[in-house]
Amino acid sequence: MRTDISRKNNSTRRHLCLISHGCRRNDGQSRVNYEIVKAALNRGWQVTFIGSYLSDDLRHLPLLKWLRLERSRLPSNLIKNLVFAFKASTLLKKHKDEFDIIHTNGFIVWSQADINTVHFVHSGWLQNRFYPYKPVRSPYSLYQYFFTRLNSYLEQYAFKESRRIIAVSEKVKEEIKSSGILEKRIHVIHNGVDLEEFHPGQAQTPDFSLPAGSPLFLFAGDIRTKRKNLESVIQALKLVPQSHLAVAGSLKGSPYLDFPKQLGVADRVHFLGLIKDMPNLMRSVDAFVFPSRYEACSLVLLEALASGLPVITAATAGGAEFIGDGGIVISNPDDIQQLANAMSLLAGDTQLRSSMAGKARQVAAGLSWSHMTDRYFEIYDQCLQNQSQTAALAYFATTETLT
Repeated sequence: MRTDISRKNNSTRRHLCLISHGCRRNDGQSRVNYEIVKAALNRGWQVTFIGSYLSDDLRHLPLLKWLRLERSRLPSNLIKNLVFAFKASTLLKKHKDEFDIIHTNGFIVWSQADINTVHFVHSGWLQNRFYPYKPVRSPYSLYQYFFTRLNSYLEQYAFKESRRIIAVSEKVKEEIKSSGILEKRIHVIHNGVDLEEFHPGQAQTPDFSLPAGSPLFLFAGDIRTKRKNLESVIQALKLVPQSHLAVAGSLKGSPYLDFPKQLGVADRVHFLGLIKDMPNLMRSVDAFVFPSRYEACSLVLLEALASGLPVITAATAGGAEFIGDGGIVISNPDDIQQLANAMSLLAGDTQLRSSMAGKARQVAAGLSWSHMTDRYFEIYDQCLQNQSQTAALAYFATTETLT
């Protein structure tokens, strides 16, 4: 790793540069960025955001500068991301001496960073025994395989070019370590959740046309990808009579819309499409089921815990490490019987659901956004102290040489 990052910002106001595709409230990594930027501004820091999407409520704040990068119109996310990295690197090279902390997310720029938050490890997904794509199956499978392989290589570069790495779960930390990065450079900071927005209770506007009187499970996420594992949930539902499943996620391009009909459970699976009012939806169901084949630290899982929902997930999901007594963790996301047994246990025992609900909320209480951002600023402060010490040593070394 190179050590040539320099700083020329002599202002007493700290200056954070955050580089990412998005900084908005509406989705995972983008929401984490949003909370970090808000926390920095509340602490009186100056912030420069280099990215494509910025939340409306941040755009005109006096201490925030947005260096906007339009999303490329070239085909495929692979090419779009490479174009973004090139443009972001050009901007950073021009302005980097203005910043005290440079914070990136995975591979997103061809430059050094003080902090790199890792929300997904492509090499970990590629080596996962549930990785579904092979280069010989179809053009789409070949593309996905190449996409993962190339990103695995690029993220290795990004890890080496980062002074400190933030893993969003212990699972992610272990995957980063397996790529040869020293453990002392890796810190674990779990993602956060809004405990006021997501909380237990009755739905205020239960208008989702869901059945009443039967145990109701919720699956939420990208229902177009095999990684989230909706098909296993639907297969397990067939073995749990009388229970229903609500599915939240974009329907466009999903291969699973006809799957319930094929299994004879179409009357018990309710596809809701994209849901904006997720807090109310979570207060309208009895449990959350999310046996993802690979996950770093999903926000929707944290939101379910905060809503007081018993959670069923798999050991392959990063959130499994902190669920504790707030849910059930199955060992194999593709073990339909094991998943069905967990769903049956919750469906048939209201007292157990109630007990797990309280414990789920307790788990979420230690994972608030403020707790997360406090940890980030502890790492920022450590970086700044190290920079000051390095600068002092360089100054005295130069003085000795001159004398």
